[in-house]
Amino acid sequence: MDRLSSMSILVTVSEAGSLSAAAQRLGTPLTTVSRRVADLERLLETQLLTRSSRKITLTDAGRAYVLACKRILDDIAEAERTAKGEYTDPKGEISITAPIVLGRLYLLPVLAEFLRAHPDIDARLTLADRLVNLTEEGVDAALRLGDMPDSSLVATKIGVVHRVFAASPLYLKERGVPGSPADLAIHDCIGVQGFTGPSFWGFSSELEGPGRYRIIVNSTDAACEAAKAGLGIISVFSHHVTSSLQDGSLVPVLCHIERRTLPLSLVRASGDYQPIKLRAFMQFVTPRLKSRLSEARAEFLAAMAKADRRI
Repeated sequence: MDRLSSMSILVTVSEAGSLSAAAQRLGTPLTTVSRRVADLERLLETQLLTRSSRKITLTDAGRAYVLACKRILDDIAEAERTAKGEYTDPKGEISITAPIVLGRLYLLPVLAEFLRAHPDIDARLTLADRLVNLTEEGVDAALRLGDMPDSSLVATKIGVVHRVFAASPLYLKERGVPGSPADLAIHDCIGVQGFTGPSFWGFSSELEGPGRYRIIVNSTDAACEAAKAGLGIISVFSHHVTSSLQDGSLVPVLCHIERRTLPLSLVRASGDYQPIKLRAFMQFVTPRLKSRLSEARAEFLAAMAKADRRI
């Protein structure tokens, strides 16, 4: 079996949506397309497609395998073009992931610049507040917040992010301003699903967390809106609240409590071979992200200082 050819056929089937459509696109007999996919399933000992009379859908294993096939085929095509001396501009698809708000505010504008500069590159951007496994999910690069203990990744630090407690002026007028972290036990707090533990709130080990979560939401944007509505105090990152601190809809609390900043890094999988499209992406995006994040940090610190003077 020509495995690379079979992988290419499977990718075409997934894009075309049916075996017959893939056969037409490839100019290959339907029986050949069906046999090649079946050969891969026998080789892998797993079902890749769910077949019906009208269309096919990928199984979970099939989706993961197709992503891997695309990466492998792109890398081979790129290596061949490089070896032949045919390369003038980077080509192919690049996959990136980032936390939702960081990606929207900072990565997406820079990615748009990159795509305008490289018309032969397409991008797949996944914004998710979870730890994405780059290798297993076919991702080329990621914007990652926090320490980087994983030695299988190459990380370039591009900035730092601050933690901040904040609440609306109305809430603080009604309930008073907390003077220490311990005071949060008698205040209403707003939690973000998955980020309600002591480490996210920055408490010492003997404190378990806020006394009461008035509401728990599943996004930081929703948490900030709940805080603006006067439902309680939030613990979020600087990029979540800078604009709200600037317009006065939120004010910082416990400013005298020093909280650890977190590094923000641009990461990729380790290895000597780095596709040209990825190298072009890293070289283009890294300095621009550093600049944007440096400006954003300065804006946050200025907003904190201005808000602190108003309290």
